[in-house]
Amino acid sequence: MDVKAKARFVRISPRKARLVVDLVRGNDVSEAVHQLAFNTKKASPIVLKLINSAIANAEHNFSLQRNNLYIKEITVNDGPTFKRWQPRAFGRATPIRKRTSHIELLLSEKVPSADPKIKIKGEATKATEVESADVKKTPKAEKVSSGADEVSTGSDTAEGQEIVDVRGQGKHRHMQHQGGHGSRDKGFLKKMFRRKSGQ
Repeated sequence: MDVKAKARFVRISPRKARLVVDLVRGNDVSEAVHQLAFNTKKASPIVLKLINSAIANAEHNFSLQRNNLYIKEITVNDGPTFKRWQPRAFGRATPIRKRTSHIELLLSEKVPSADPKIKIKGEATKATEVESADVKKTPKAEKVSSGADEVSTGSDTAEGQEIVDVRGQGKHRHMQHQGGHGSRDKGFLKKMFRRKSGQ
């Protein structure tokens, strides 16, 4: 199984990042982590952080073993370039290009393992689908006929049953005792039309 991780808009030129990326391509995950930890290039901590993120994805999301992973693919692509200007002699200006990179990483297993978590997840979804189909098939109400009268039993609401308004509960419950919005409007009108003293 392959696990992906991406670092986008990294403020380093792709040419500098590729020097570090070429060191760890095809290596085991643990070997790559050790190599990057002692490398002095500027891109080393960025690539190390990306590899640690991919390892965490593999362990947490897919229950893969850390010692069974290796770096299958790692690529550095150009991101957008920021344009800046530098003053030079005789009132001239020369452009500065601040380049960015998109780094993409793909981890894979050395020895392919069966994925129990995904299989269980698939079976669970199938079971839930079967249960939901059974629920849809079962009728909502069963009608029991006794002579001319029919009595319905089930989840359908009867005509004489009281309907509870859920919106009236909770945060605005105090509005029920005040008789809705009328009292608030009255206070607002008093506030608008009261005579201002001192004028």
